Amino acid sequence: MAEANTFTIETIYSLPEGKRAELVDGNLYMMAPLNRRHQELVGALYRVIGNHIASKGCSCIPYVAPFAVFLSKDDKNYVEPDISVVCDKSKLTDHGCEGAPDWIIEVVSPGSQKMDYMIKLFKYKTAGVKEYWIVDPKDETVAIYDFAKDDMEKYTFQDKIVREGATGVSVCMAELVF
Repeated sequence: MAEANTFTIETIYSLPEGKRAELVDGNLYMMAPLNRRHQELVGALYRVIGNHIASKGCSCIPYVAPFAVFLSKDDKNYVEPDISVVCDKSKLTDHGCEGAPDWIIEVVSPGSQKMDYMIKLFKYKTAGVKEYWIVDPKDETVAIYDFAKDDMEKYTFQDKIVREGATGVSVCMAELVF
């Protein structure tokens, strides 16, 4: 849920312990606690991606939330994608990623649909993210946006997803679903 004011990254760092929020164009979006299935999917995807990257000797590094991503050089944009893959290590600081990761994955929660399918979709595209996956456990689908090709493909959890992208990863969601 967005609060109608202009906030900054300072607002994020001043939140009470245990409270999490994201900031998009100065709008603050509080984050609800995640359910078990969400966490299982994120964990399983992170393992598959991390193992694939390690086996290929790729220079990309996967991160799992909470991992700070500062999408722009201003102080009005801060997100914590479920999974971020960063291939340009010069973007990494002690605070997180300064600029757009190469690949972002968000697992949709009941309260995050508008944020993931609309607000973040537009923001990630304009910030320079190369590929964005929206994993929807309720519909058992994965929408993959390849911003470089201005293309979107939709898969079911039964499909094997093979991507060339930054890491050339292949994922069979059915094997990850518990």
